[in-house]
Amino acid sequence: MENIINNLITELKRGTQIIFVLSALKESQYGYSLLAQLESQNVSIEAGTLYPLLRRLEEQGLLDSTWDTTESRPRKYYKINPTGIKVLESLKEAWLQIEKQMSSLFKEVK
Repeated sequence: MENIINNLITELKRGTQIIFVLSALKESQYGYSLLAQLESQNVSIEAGTLYPLLRRLEEQGLLDSTWDTTESRPRKYYKINPTGIKVLESLKEAWLQIEKQMSSLFKEVK
């Protein structure tokens, strides 16, 4: 049963990670700096999850990216673009609606 619960919690987190990442990319960041920022906000996301998510969000046209080759190690920086901002606002509205529904449900369950 614990395995089932852990899998379901992972599924719940998956959708919220998009909101966290889009919100955090109002300023341009590379993957590791984004991981560190999210961790400082108590948002746990693994690098193996974050990097494919960044690529997918970029492919969907929600993020812009640039390469910085001035350092010895090139870094790809991501930043939310205007389309991503619109999507983020819609996701926030949806989340707030879900939160209201869940709060109502939990009050009834007590």
